[in-house]
Amino acid sequence: MPTLRQQLLELVDKLAPTLEKAFLDAIDEIRSEIILREVVAKLEARDIEGAIQALHIDPAAFRPLSEALRQAYDAGGLLTSQNMPRLSDPIGARVVFRWDMSNQAAEANIRNLSSTMITNIREQTVAAARQTIVEAYSQGAGPNKIALDLVGRKSVTNGKREGGIIGLNGPQAELIERTRINLLSGDPALMRKYLALKTRDKRLDKAVQRAIAARKPLDKETLDKVLMRLRDRNLRLRGETIARTETVTAVMSSKHEAFLQALAKSNRDANLVTRKWRSAGDSRVRHTHMVLNAQEVSGMDLPFQSQSGALLRYPGDTSLGAGAGEVINCRCDVEYNFDFAEAYARSRGR
Repeated sequence: MPTLRQQLLELVDKLAPTLEKAFLDAIDEIRSEIILREVVAKLEARDIEGAIQALHIDPAAFRPLSEALRQAYDAGGLLTSQNMPRLSDPIGARVVFRWDMSNQAAEANIRNLSSTMITNIREQTVAAARQTIVEAYSQGAGPNKIALDLVGRKSVTNGKREGGIIGLNGPQAELIERTRINLLSGDPALMRKYLALKTRDKRLDKAVQRAIAARKPLDKETLDKVLMRLRDRNLRLRGETIARTETVTAVMSSKHEAFLQALAKSNRDANLVTRKWRSAGDSRVRHTHMVLNAQEVSGMDLPFQSQSGALLRYPGDTSLGAGAGEVINCRCDVEYNFDFAEAYARSRGR
């Protein structure tokens, strides 16, 4: 039978696509609600904040992500409870434990996780839009072009907007702009950097290679295609990264909460629990988590400390200030150990 760790990782694989779809759908919905002429009017007036407001990147647009995250949290807690060892109270009576999603602490946890996720996504999306506008002004781009670069151009096949900056984060927006500059430079060394991008559309490589060989800037039509595909592929990459990271955080958080609920139900002292960090054990594990592997802490509140100084109670935990470098696409786990016999002996003073 698969271990709890294996079952939880399978659960993440199963549920992450739902959150990814919710993110991409939210971006599509934001794009569909934008009135392009309103954005252009604000850009003509050099009103950057007004243009951003006209994009309507509101927290409410990401509500479907909250629902998907809640499902992942509930499923993780339920699966953990189903794999719990048989519990008994200090006098030996059997304790029946069931995962309680309506528990006050559980409800507070999922609200906080959802709020943090949506705030981060919105702030990063707005920052990318602002960065794009400022850079475009500095390059002398006109309001119509800036607006289309932000929201995307309508596809002739499905009428949906494609290739916009909306939905990307700051580093991705910077990548798009740097690629544009490089491909317009006519400098072969700079233009070749595009061919190393993992998110490029390889079907356009030959056109870029011809421009490199001729030592000429990429023509406008091809450049527009290159950048549109690059934006779309980076949007999908961001959706995958958000989905995987947030689903892991929700599942690992609910696992932690499930153990807290079980300890409370069985009237056990949480300080008698030991928790051991378990990395995925392969070459893809980040160095800081390789070092954390097999480290053990006592109790339910004491965090693990990464070499970077970050504190995490479980993989994906950002509540104590751990940054993106410690949680993105993490595949680690925490093993919870509780010696019921020893706990009972201590309760009896033995």
